[in-house]
Amino acid sequence: MKTTCLHSRHTALGAMMSPFAGFDMPISYRGIEEEHMAVRTCAGVFDVSHMGEVTVIGRDATAFVNRIFTGDVSSLKPGQVIYGMMLNHDGGIVDDLLVYKDSDTQYLLVINASNIEKDVAWIESCLDGSFEVTAVNASDSWSELALQGPNAESVLREVLGLDMSELPFYHFRRTEIEGQEVIVSRTGYTGEDGFEIYACASLITQLWDKLMDAGVEPCGLGCRDTLRFEAGLPLYGNELSDTVTPLEASLSMFAKFEKPDFIGREAIVAQKAAGVPRKSVGLEIDGRAIARHGCTVLDVDGREVGEVTTGYLSISLDKSIAMALVDASCAAPGTKLQVQIRRKVFPATVVKKRFYTPNYHK
Repeated sequence: MKTTCLHSRHTALGAMMSPFAGFDMPISYRGIEEEHMAVRTCAGVFDVSHMGEVTVIGRDATAFVNRIFTGDVSSLKPGQVIYGMMLNHDGGIVDDLLVYKDSDTQYLLVINASNIEKDVAWIESCLDGSFEVTAVNASDSWSELALQGPNAESVLREVLGLDMSELPFYHFRRTEIEGQEVIVSRTGYTGEDGFEIYACASLITQLWDKLMDAGVEPCGLGCRDTLRFEAGLPLYGNELSDTVTPLEASLSMFAKFEKPDFIGREAIVAQKAAGVPRKSVGLEIDGRAIARHGCTVLDVDGREVGEVTTGYLSISLDKSIAMALVDASCAAPGTKLQVQIRRKVFPATVVKKRFYTPNYHK
């Protein structure tokens, strides 16, 4: 079991620890609900040092990243970040990721912790000799904090001395603290305003200690999941997989079909022309029963039409909601469905997957 540089800090705080993606990670400290609401109303900090980082450097870096990525990085300016996916040749999602552009010859790919080995192997398999580029797994070189919430900007400035008030959403800046390289991006996985901070392990430990001394709420992976879910953000292994395409995941806006040569394009173009067989949707469920991952979704006649990918009793909204992958014929907003939860069946209605919109995005 791997640990992050902050493992001793988590245990000293009495965090509930659990294995995740090969790491012993904190699930919660005070409690998922308290940490969730701290991020929604003020600010909280997450240890996300388990995430993976791959550097792509070389004369053909832009062409190579465009080959393996659904977005178009050639149109980005240095300092921009873009979300998208890597696809296999059948159009399934190898992983969803963030791409940071330093220049036309240098990129940083931030990938999911559970997929690091698979992603690195996939990227290396795409280096077929036609690109003058080097791809390096730099995951062990970086540790990472995610500072999230409406007060994140002021906490970053007042506690850590980093003034990022002029940094736009989905942009990043390289800087230094005590002679150590730091990357700060205005990104996150909660739906709130926030920043992700990349640095070496020793510096991340110092920054964490400063945030704890200032009384910033430490947050675990439990509320990271409830927050991303309310904001309609997908989780690999739940909403996304090697057998789910961007069209099925309702993420086609992140696939630039006009870009002619990315891996998987032909498959999803063909699927778009033929019609998408299933689609990821939001569900609002009558009552307070919680539809967990794998629960069966039925139409009003009791025919099986899909399954739940994530479900919670929403902390912010106080209602039972879920994401589900259902037959395309049942995906229109307002469609009446049912969800089987253990031995009972509960009425449900298809709604938009973005269940909650924080003030920052309104």
